[in-house]
Amino acid sequence: MSDIKLFESKKVRTHWDDEKELWFFSVIDVIEILTDSPRPRKYWNALKTKLLAEGNEVSSKLGQLKMEASDGKMRETDVADTETLLRIIQSIPSPKAEPFKQWLAKVGYERMQEIVDPSQSIDRARENWQKSGRSEKWIQQRMTGQETRNKLTDYWKKSGVEKANEFAFLTNIIHQEWTGLTVKKHKNLKGLKSQNLRDHMSEAELIFTALAELSTRQIAETEKAKGIVQNADAGKKGGNIAKGARLQLEAKTGKSVVTGENFLPPVKEKRKIEKK
Repeated sequence: MSDIKLFESKKVRTHWDDEKELWFFSVIDVIEILTDSPRPRKYWNALKTKLLAEGNEVSSKLGQLKMEASDGKMRETDVADTETLLRIIQSIPSPKAEPFKQWLAKVGYERMQEIVDPSQSIDRARENWQKSGRSEKWIQQRMTGQETRNKLTDYWKKSGVEKANEFAFLTNIIHQEWTGLTVKKHKNLKGLKSQNLRDHMSEAELIFTALAELSTRQIAETEKAKGIVQNADAGKKGGNIAKGARLQLEAKTGKSVVTGENFLPPVKEKRKIEKK
């Protein structure tokens, strides 16, 4: 499970490994936060070389994962679990080191709470959406849509779809069928990069996404779809049902369901956040 966490309004790309039950963090993102360096990758390469020359075993404990870069593409980047990251932080003179260590502890604690009580992750998401100014109506629709999504992915898992890229492939088929756009093009339309597309959908977009995914699951269950090919076929059929409903609504209202609207802060507000 990949996610974006915030430390003092700055993004840290993360990945939760269910099997190892460990958080992995993008080292470059952490370096950028602690050093304020305009070239965090160069700083990290120099530090990594220094640690290796000193015989520090940190380098051997690093991993690499594909994470979404600022240009929207998935690129391999160095990642470290919490223990390894703490060792790296010790090698960086920064006034933010202690606050960041506390933040790491908080992230770990919250994840443990969510494993014991999954409802806490839902409550935390609701709280974050409220802070971002979302209406209760939007939040309820977002949560309902997520429940529909979870039921679909549960079916995919049971029917032989396992890899993350297969999930993304099937999701894209459904999305393109009902919107006429790939997920990437829809994100570009909204001016998004690493943000979650669903967190920036309008109420109508959320409803039609849920209709497409609900239809896909029910068709797949009826046809007893197995594997990537049969589930892709169900996805096209489910997406087409939502497409038909979208076209009918647009014909009646004269308004496009798929829009470039988002919940990103205005440019001026972004600059204020970055200065803090």
